[in-house]
Amino acid sequence: MARIKDKEKAIKLRNSGRTYSEIKETLKIPKSTLSSWLSKYPLSKKQLRNLEKNIKYKKVLAIEKTRITKFKKRRLRLEKTYHDERKKLVPLTDRELYLCGLFLYWGEGLKGLRNRISLNNTDPDVVKFYLFWLTKILKIPKSKLKVFIHLYKDMNINKSLNYWSKELQLPRSQFMKPYVKESTRKGLTQKGFGHGTCGIYISDVLLKEKILLGIDAIADSHTKKVRI
Repeated sequence: MARIKDKEKAIKLRNSGRTYSEIKETLKIPKSTLSSWLSKYPLSKKQLRNLEKNIKYKKVLAIEKTRITKFKKRRLRLEKTYHDERKKLVPLTDRELYLCGLFLYWGEGLKGLRNRISLNNTDPDVVKFYLFWLTKILKIPKSKLKVFIHLYKDMNINKSLNYWSKELQLPRSQFMKPYVKESTRKGLTQKGFGHGTCGIYISDVLLKEKILLGIDAIADSHTKKVRI
């Protein structure tokens, strides 16, 4: 929690026109950390002009301008790479989407033939793709799905449930009673996306067999092994 507050203070100072050096001196936070937190908060042209008026800031100003230039170049590079990859990869065929779902389930899903079909994640995009895979590719009606949320006790339960209900376009009636851990997020190095862990599950023995044996078939194809 203290780290979150430090980040909020750093962003507030940055928006007020303070340099990395000033923020580092004020909050006693390494520049490497500030670089991660504040990469999306470059100084405005007006703030840079204000720095130019003060001679002692000449060196700092040069550093800030270099940082902004690097940020713009990186942003343009990432945008180009994104559009190049999107053009090359999208749209995917139903077969390709089915394979994407199998690999996602292989990495994140609940294993075991007797267990229900279930996948949990903190990333909304991962959970939404899994939902898309279940409903559009595997043709499972949305009404048959159940949602289970894992939260910490310092999180707003109702707000988190409403968030996932809106993101997934599923009614609260399909949400099970959330599991709330007695511990808090304080001290966690990775706090996820701030809305807890969301899992979607359904009980379907035959479909679970199809998913897991499909994964096995892909794995075995690289070892030339046949299990059945």
